Amino acid sequence: MPLSVIPLKAKRQNGNFVLFEEITRALSENQISLESGDVIVISSKYVSNSQGRILDTTNITASSNSAHISNKFKLKPKFAEVILRESDKIFGGVSGFVITSSDDILAPNAGIDKSNSDGTKLILYPENPYQVAETLKRKIFFEFDIHVGIIIVDSRLMPARIGTVGVAIACAGLEPVMDLRGEQDLEGMPLKVTFQATADNLASIANHKMGEGAESQPIAIIRDSNCKLTSRNISHDEMAISHEQCVYVRGFSEKFD
Repeated sequence: MPLSVIPLKAKRQNGNFVLFEEITRALSENQISLESGDVIVISSKYVSNSQGRILDTTNITASSNSAHISNKFKLKPKFAEVILRESDKIFGGVSGFVITSSDDILAPNAGIDKSNSDGTKLILYPENPYQVAETLKRKIFFEFDIHVGIIIVDSRLMPARIGTVGVAIACAGLEPVMDLRGEQDLEGMPLKVTFQATADNLASIANHKMGEGAESQPIAIIRDSNCKLTSRNISHDEMAISHEQCVYVRGFSEKFD
């Protein structure tokens, strides 16, 4: 069977809610039954909402440490303060955007979203996303007696490309990366450095169907992906590469004469 993507409409939520209950509710209301091997893709903002990871900037006090970021990149002081708090590392930026690493994910403004919230509110990355994905995978197994994969997806700008794509910020139940080193290419030559980003590829496929606007489709089911399921715990460093090994980070940090 060819791969298919089934986006699910879901009730818009404000504040904390139980993620597993809302996913099962969305399945029921959309009249979709899960099958073994399905991959459930969930918007990171939906997960963040379930955790109450929403900040009201009126309650934020900007520190002196964030003043430099605010001035250099022309950001509101309170927004700059939140970026500083949520970032592991700051690389640089342009007016309105700071290029950061947050939970080993390279992202503008530490992945903070203000496009889908009103005015003064900011949606942060979810806490412990790999644990969230693993817990969902286990609950679905106990509830439905089937093995599924879980991906938490976010939208991301790609270097030198127009528009956003989906990227997996966490996953469970599927092998996130396929090591193709040693296999042959079309000319029979061995591949030396190639890894296939399975979780990111599936995240982008689902993101295309889930939409970026007012679709209210924070969940999608990918069926017949033929990805490799697994029962082991996935750790965050399996999908991340160190800044010292990243060709983009290294390349932009090197001076060119």
